[in-house]
Amino acid sequence: MRQDQYERLQQLEEKLMDVFLSEADPETWPGHGIATGAMDQKTRGDRYWVKKNAVATLSLAQRVGTTIGQVQLRGAGTTAPESASAPEGPAPDHLDDEVSAYEKEAAALLKGLQDGSRKAEFDRKVHGRATG
Repeated sequence: MRQDQYERLQQLEEKLMDVFLSEADPETWPGHGIATGAMDQKTRGDRYWVKKNAVATLSLAQRVGTTIGQVQLRGAGTTAPESASAPEGPAPDHLDDEVSAYEKEAAALLKGLQDGSRKAEFDRKVHGRATG
């Protein structure tokens, strides 16, 4: 890999991280400040798409970072072997699976937060009293 290509990769990684930080900011998502149950279907779908897009941007930034790391291991500015493999990481087809797994985890956490029995149990253990 040429030195100019290596430097462009570094710049690309920085740009991608800036985009990711912008996309991942919940205050810019559709429906910000609205309870999930109060959102209409379009708003929920737009919100999901924005989150999924942020995950894809981060995945791309990580792959560029992995490529940079591989170049650093070989020595920056040297020619990469023709047989160099693509960086490891989730394939684009698996992004839906990855997002789905995180959504399930988030749903479980939300259910735990919304379940009053857990709070009551916590209050009994910590404060020795039941909540009303």
